[in-house]
Amino acid sequence: MVLNKIQQANDIKKLNKNELKQLARELREFLIGKISVSGGHLASNLGVVELTMALHLVFHLPEDKIIWDVGHQSYTHKILTGRRDGFDELRKYGGMSGFPKRKESPCDSFDTGHSSTSISAGLGYVEAREILGEHNSVISVIGDGALTSGMAYEALNNAARIKSNMIIVLNDNNMSISENVGGMSTYLGRIRTAKAYTGLKTGITNTLNKVPVYGDVIVDKIKRTKSGIKQLVIPGMLFEEMGITYLGPVDGHNIPQLISTFQEAKKLNSAVIVHVLTKKGKGFEPAERHPARFHGAEPFNIENGLPINKKTKSTYTDVFSTVMCKLGQRDDKVVAITAAMPDGTGLKRFKNMFPKRFFDVGIAEEHAVTFAAGLAAAGLKPIVAIYSSFLQRAYDQVLHDVCIQNLPVVFAIDRAGLVGSDGETHQGIFDISFLSSIPNMHIMAPKNKWELSDMLKYAVDYEGPMALRYPRGEAYDGLKEYRAPIEYGKSEVIYDESDIALVAVGSMVKTSVEVRRALKEVGYNCSLINARFIKPIDEDMIRNLVKDHKLIVTLEENVKSGGYGEKVLDFMNECGYQTKVLNITLPDDYIEHGNVELLKKETLLDWESIKKKIVTSYVGL
Repeated sequence: MVLNKIQQANDIKKLNKNELKQLARELREFLIGKISVSGGHLASNLGVVELTMALHLVFHLPEDKIIWDVGHQSYTHKILTGRRDGFDELRKYGGMSGFPKRKESPCDSFDTGHSSTSISAGLGYVEAREILGEHNSVISVIGDGALTSGMAYEALNNAARIKSNMIIVLNDNNMSISENVGGMSTYLGRIRTAKAYTGLKTGITNTLNKVPVYGDVIVDKIKRTKSGIKQLVIPGMLFEEMGITYLGPVDGHNIPQLISTFQEAKKLNSAVIVHVLTKKGKGFEPAERHPARFHGAEPFNIENGLPINKKTKSTYTDVFSTVMCKLGQRDDKVVAITAAMPDGTGLKRFKNMFPKRFFDVGIAEEHAVTFAAGLAAAGLKPIVAIYSSFLQRAYDQVLHDVCIQNLPVVFAIDRAGLVGSDGETHQGIFDISFLSSIPNMHIMAPKNKWELSDMLKYAVDYEGPMALRYPRGEAYDGLKEYRAPIEYGKSEVIYDESDIALVAVGSMVKTSVEVRRALKEVGYNCSLINARFIKPIDEDMIRNLVKDHKLIVTLEENVKSGGYGEKVLDFMNECGYQTKVLNITLPDDYIEHGNVELLKKETLLDWESIKKKIVTSYVGL
């Protein structure tokens, strides 16, 4: 088994050509076998096996720096740098991350998780190299989908200025998570199909090479001058006009061709784009047919690619999807926006039903928000469906373009709270904090699937910015009998007793039901309030609670700083209330990858840990 010869970085350089072909097959078999058990990013990794091998054959790690944009395609890189054994604990708590991590290996140059950062980070490495007088290579790998993000163009604009080598590998598989959209996708599509150019270029080169004595000189001159034939026919002229040398397109599954191109790219004293064509999911037929489904795969059956754990209950995303379709039927002013994730956010059905009112803007969260603001200003009712961790990228647009103008944009914030295996970069644990500081912003969180439906309908009719946050996974179907109409800024009393009051936000209502049950079993009186509104907080509810409760406990799946609990405590202090407040939150920290239920126990956000905290706080009151 050739894979056994790879024990550490640069071992791949010891293999012969036949062994390299065998290694590519074994890498795919290994990835399919491991991810079928653990889950993880499969399609993207299968697509870059040969590309990764070629990078490791040409460059020397860790001295040379490979920066993986997003990083979900770095599994082969991890194997080739001696981390094969870590795949048994991939994305598990305390185990190997599914993304590059500098603390995990010196061969991981930069921590990534969000899109379109690799060129900027690579430029930082390049300029540092020049200042420090070093001579290593810097390679930024970026997908074609990531080129829909403005940050990538900001970096390209600066990369054009440098006078030393920087290699930008454009991994073009015509996919981000879902199929790419927009002008750059169309442009790259033309390059992929420019067979006339490829044939002309090859023919001219071969003909000139046959000319005695001067042929090689002429070919070299054509390659070096911008007034040459390349100016007329090269499909990468967009990059060339920016001042960045373009090489390609190159077959991303042809290792010799990749090696030759990277060796050429190393010779240039400028930024150079190597355009590589790959097939997402290559080598596993189900992933080739359905690459979006195998982007972040759950454990699956290798024989047919079907999930092992069949979903039995609807998720919050499913509920959102259904309600969006109903809203679209009811009101022709309702429009939906996503940033390259129609499947992940549940908008695919809306897209199919109302294609003219659906907008996928690509990986461009900032644009998505300001675009929605424009739609709202023109009289439509835009709903921006976006993951909590990705909304962080559009903070200025939320503040400047939506909230200052008090425009009726609805933010459907999926994956709010702990999301699990993707780790620090994807946990949705900051949105309450960064949104609630913005004037005119209003925030709600549903306790169950029925309340998500009610809140979304309420938000669409509200005349101002409204954020609705809900977690990943199965939608809670308890407390169905509690479904009072949504009233602005008002909470919902579920159980009205005395002594201890649990005031829970969204997903924590389900946990609080268990906490209350446990407290009742040991003799405590306990009220349970569904906060509903995170901003504004229900001040009347707090005034009522302080009358006959000794302890008010706030519960939220968000960091403490800037969270709901702090707002309750601030109000209590302003009013001079002496009732004790206990804030149950996630720690003010980054939370690593792992199973959500395990992470809740580790962060003391499970019902048993919360019960102990409450009993300890209540003693002596």
